[in-house]
Amino acid sequence: MTAFLVVLALVALLVIVTLIKSVRVVQQQTVGIVERFGKFKTGLQPGLNLLTPFVDKVRYTIDMREQVVAFPPQGVITEDNLMVSIDSVIYFQVNDPVRATYEISNYIQAIEQLTMTTLRNIIGGMDLEQTLTSREEINEKLRYVLDEATGKWGIRVNRVELRSIDPPPSIQDSMEKQMRADRDKRAAILTAEGMRQSAVLSAEGQKQSAILTAQGDKESRILRAQAEREARILKAQGEAQAITTVFNAIHAGKPDQGLLAYQYLQMLPSIAQGDANKLWIVPSEIGDALKGLGSAVGQVAGIPQKAEGSWEAPELANGEVAAIDAGADLTAPDAAVVEADNAVAEAIAAAQNAAVSTRSQQPPPAAGQSPISQNPIGQSPEPPVPPSPEPPLER
Repeated sequence: MTAFLVVLALVALLVIVTLIKSVRVVQQQTVGIVERFGKFKTGLQPGLNLLTPFVDKVRYTIDMREQVVAFPPQGVITEDNLMVSIDSVIYFQVNDPVRATYEISNYIQAIEQLTMTTLRNIIGGMDLEQTLTSREEINEKLRYVLDEATGKWGIRVNRVELRSIDPPPSIQDSMEKQMRADRDKRAAILTAEGMRQSAVLSAEGQKQSAILTAQGDKESRILRAQAEREARILKAQGEAQAITTVFNAIHAGKPDQGLLAYQYLQMLPSIAQGDANKLWIVPSEIGDALKGLGSAVGQVAGIPQKAEGSWEAPELANGEVAAIDAGADLTAPDAAVVEADNAVAEAIAAAQNAAVSTRSQQPPPAAGQSPISQNPIGQSPEPPVPPSPEPPLER
């Protein structure tokens, strides 16, 4: 009984092991390579698969997903004999698991070595600057070479990327200096362009300002000239009206030779006070001279011995007209004549006083010289002749 139980246990154990050996579960996107007596028999698809126990054996399990492999930095020499360190990444996918299993022993290592040799071949034909600026070109060439070489292994290379290209530290320092100099150059150019534009704008502003100033000065001068012209016209018109008014007033007042004598006596103090006259003497016969003053001066053209005729008196400020009686007796002494005589006497006295004061300030005459000196030009002063009145201006 005991032996029977042992045999039964052994049979049950054999059945369990057989079941385990004959049933195999494969994950999604995974392929199992089955060998029978060391020879490839079939590939297991994802899911539950049955095998012949103790005969079939799953040798490899191939991942059919796209894989990413990063290779360590590799030293590569460029065409200009500079060592650069390149770090690359490869994206590949197994298309044929049987060929990937039996055509190459280790396709990962094979891809790494192939990538390194291909990089050296490509980079060796470029200088450093081309290497740094031609990443897309390098990636495309490298992917083409790797895809062509790994095609017979059942592997397809999808992408190749160069993660970094590191030149030597000395070259990096030189490149940084070059970039810094280039940026400084561009900054200086931009600054110069800004200053130039600023100077151009300032010059244009000054030009516009000068033009506007000149135009304003021109208009101002024109307006000032017009104002001055109008002012002169108004002044001339005013003078013409004043002359006309004075002329009419003089003729309306009927001046005679007595008025000229009175004006002459009023000028005597001014003649005596002249700086150029060192000595001026009023004769004692001045009274007798005044009597014939009108005949001595002579009859001035346009001024009669006695004013005759009728003249319109000018209008006064208040609109009244000075009334002159044409039939009045001008020779009769009245208050105006008495006042005029008093004024003549005062003028003669002022002239005598001025002559005496001037004589006291002069040194005594030299021997043989007449005490009566003459004016600086050697002639006795002549009474001024009033200007003849001008005819009124036509308006």
